[in-house]
Amino acid sequence: MKRLSQIKQGKLVRIVSFEDNDLFIKLMEMGCLPGENIRIEQVAPLGDPISISVAGYSLSLRLSEANNIFVEDIYQ
Repeated sequence: MKRLSQIKQGKLVRIVSFEDNDLFIKLMEMGCLPGENIRIEQVAPLGDPISISVAGYSLSLRLSEANNIFVEDIYQ
């Protein structure tokens, strides 16, 4: 398992779990649930924030938030 903050742009991954329960509630309300596939769409020039595609829409996350999301690779 890796943290979302370690994933490179363009990569498709699946959410496994969250480290921070408070953040989990916030992200759950936005469609980020365990088992959901996400793609890293864009990374800001200095690396923070990142834009992800999840549940059919784009979401911007700070690296500190992405660091609390554990993901696994999706093998296609």
